[in-house]
Amino acid sequence: MPLRHLAAAAATYLLVCIPASAAESAPDPQARHLLNRLAFGPTIEDLRHLAAVGADRYINEQLNPQSIREPPELIQRLAALDTLRLDPARLFEMYGPWRPFRGGVKPSPEEAKVRRERAKIIVQQAAEARILRATMSRRQLQEVMVDFWYNHFNVFAGKGLDHLWAGSYEEQAIRPYALGRFRDLLLATARHPAMLFYLDNAQNSAPGTRGPDGKEIGLNENYAREVMELHTLGVDGGYTQADVISLAHILTGWGLARPNLRLGTGSAFMFDAARHEFGAKVFLGHPIRSSGEAEGEEALGLLARMPATAHHIAFELAQYFVADAPPPALVDRLAARFRDSDGDIRAVLKTLFTSREFRDSAGKKYKTPDQFVLSAVRAAGVAVVNPYPLLGAMARLGMPLYGCQTPDGYKNTEAAWLSPDAITLRISFATTLAAGKLPIMSPPSDAPRPQLAADPPLAAAPEGEPVDAARLEQIFGPTLTAQTRGTIAETPAQLRAAVILGSPDFMRR
Repeated sequence: MPLRHLAAAAATYLLVCIPASAAESAPDPQARHLLNRLAFGPTIEDLRHLAAVGADRYINEQLNPQSIREPPELIQRLAALDTLRLDPARLFEMYGPWRPFRGGVKPSPEEAKVRRERAKIIVQQAAEARILRATMSRRQLQEVMVDFWYNHFNVFAGKGLDHLWAGSYEEQAIRPYALGRFRDLLLATARHPAMLFYLDNAQNSAPGTRGPDGKEIGLNENYAREVMELHTLGVDGGYTQADVISLAHILTGWGLARPNLRLGTGSAFMFDAARHEFGAKVFLGHPIRSSGEAEGEEALGLLARMPATAHHIAFELAQYFVADAPPPALVDRLAARFRDSDGDIRAVLKTLFTSREFRDSAGKKYKTPDQFVLSAVRAAGVAVVNPYPLLGAMARLGMPLYGCQTPDGYKNTEAAWLSPDAITLRISFATTLAAGKLPIMSPPSDAPRPQLAADPPLAAAPEGEPVDAARLEQIFGPTLTAQTRGTIAETPAQLRAAVILGSPDFMRR
C-alpha cells in the first residue's frame, strides 16, 4: 500500500476509533465473538466447527482441552523443539555458564561467548512453540489461558539466568495448571527457578545468613511483596508491610539447588534449611507453626483461599475477557464462584462465558499487539513456517514475547495500546501480510533469537501469495461496520485484504 494510502488509513482509523464509542458496530454473531475471546481470533475452519457443534458444546470442549485432538503437523513440529522437554536442572547443566567445579578450569572469553550464544536456542524454541500453538492448535482456550497466566505471573527472560528457564517455566509451571486449581498454579510458579531468580527469592535467607563468599545475604522481601500485590490479594488486598516481612521470613530457604548437586526431580528447586528462619510466625493474622518448607506451602495456600485473591483474579479475568472496566456485579459473581469451587479456574471461566455480560461485550476489547498479530495470521489462513517475522512484529508493536521487564506484566487495556504511532505500525503489518510479503511461509535462513526489545524493520522478502480478501469477508462480513464496508467497496481488489486487517473493526475483539 503506498504511503499516502497508509497515512490516510491511519487518519481514518483515528476518526472512527477515538473514542471507541463513536464507532457504530453491526451486530456481532456469537460464533465470532466466542472465537475472538476464547481463541486468538476466528478462522473459517473454526467457524464451521462452531456452527456444527453449537456455542455450549464449543465452550465445554475448550474447557476440556484434553478431549480435543491436535493437528499432526503441530505435534510433529513441537516434537522437534527439544529444549521444551528439558527440566530446569538439565537446562542449566547443558546451557548455563561454566562453573569452576567442571574440571576446575575457567573458560576463555571466547568459550564463554560460544556457550552464551548456544543458550539462545532455549528462548528461541519456547517462542516458536508459543507462536505455533497460538496459530495452529485446536485447543485455543488453553493457549489463551497460558498467555494470560504467564502474563499474570510474569518472568522477564532477559534477567540473568532466566533466559535458561523462561521456556521451562511456561511449559512446566504454567501450562499444566492453566485450567486447573489456582493454588496449584501459584505453588508451581513459586517453586520454579525462573520465578525464584526473577523476584530474588533465591537470595532470601534468614537474617545473619552468610553466603559461600562469607558475605551476609539476609532477608529479601521482593517476591513476598509481589506475590501479594500482583499474584494474589491485589494492591488493595488488605495486607500490611508487616505481612510482607512475615511472608519473607516464611519463604527463607526457598531457592535454587547448587549447580553441582544433582537432584532426582530435575526441578532445580531446593529448600535449604540452613538458610531458613525457623520459629513460629503470624501471617495475615494466622499463626504459622515452625515447619520448614511446609510454612511456605501453608502461607501460599492461605493466600490462594483469601477472599481478596478471589476478587483480584475475578477482576483480571473479567477485564481480559469482557471489558477494560468490567461490571462489578460480574466480578462479584466470579469471585464467589472462585471461593465456592476452591479456586477452580475452569469453573470460574464457565461462569464467565455463560454470563450475560460476556455475551453482550462483543467489540468492547481492543486487541493487544500479540492478539492483533496472531488473529491476523489465523484469519489469513497463512501457514507459519517461519515464526520470527511475527515475533519481530510483536516486538515493534511494544509487546516482545518474554520481554516484559516488570513483574506486573503487559496491560490488556485500550489505553495502553491505542495511539497514532501504534495504529500506523499495525496498518503497516496488515499491509505487508495481506500483500504476501511477510516471510513466514519459508524456512528462515538463520533462525534469530526472539528479540526482547524492538526489532529493526523487516527486510524485503520474496513475493508470496496475497491474502484472499474474499476469505476475510466471509469471516468478518457480518461484523464489519457500514463505514468499513464502504471503504472496502471503494478500494481496489488487491488492497481489500489490507483494508480489512487494518480496519478499526479488526482491531477489536
